[in-house]
Amino acid sequence: MIGHELTTKSTMLPMGQTKTEDGVIVSEGAALGHVFGGASTVAIDNKIEQAMDLVKSHLMFAVREEVEVLKEQIKELIEKNSQLEQENSLLKAAASQDTLSMLAPSTSQQQQPPPSSSS
Repeated sequence: MIGHELTTKSTMLPMGQTKTEDGVIVSEGAALGHVFGGASTVAIDNKIEQAMDLVKSHLMFAVREEVEVLKEQIKELIEKNSQLEQENSLLKAAASQDTLSMLAPSTSQQQQPPPSSSS
């Protein structure tokens, strides 16, 4: 038989349908999705990864800005604290003994821990 090698056993499928490699009959559009689904999934995964990288870079930028603001606030608070400590020392040095004795009970109360209750 001439051309026997070229003939294959085929079944007639309704128009618009095809058979996948594993023998499942599907529409031609689904067959294309089956064939190209891997590439589509990779493209979607790449887009998701790019979006996540973009979100990460925006968050890192925002965090860096916030860190800089907080560092500046800490610097200002340290300077203010130093200034207040100097002012406090100066006022204590200029205060009379009676004034300092009035401060002593309130500062000793603030420094003492509250009494612990035993069961």
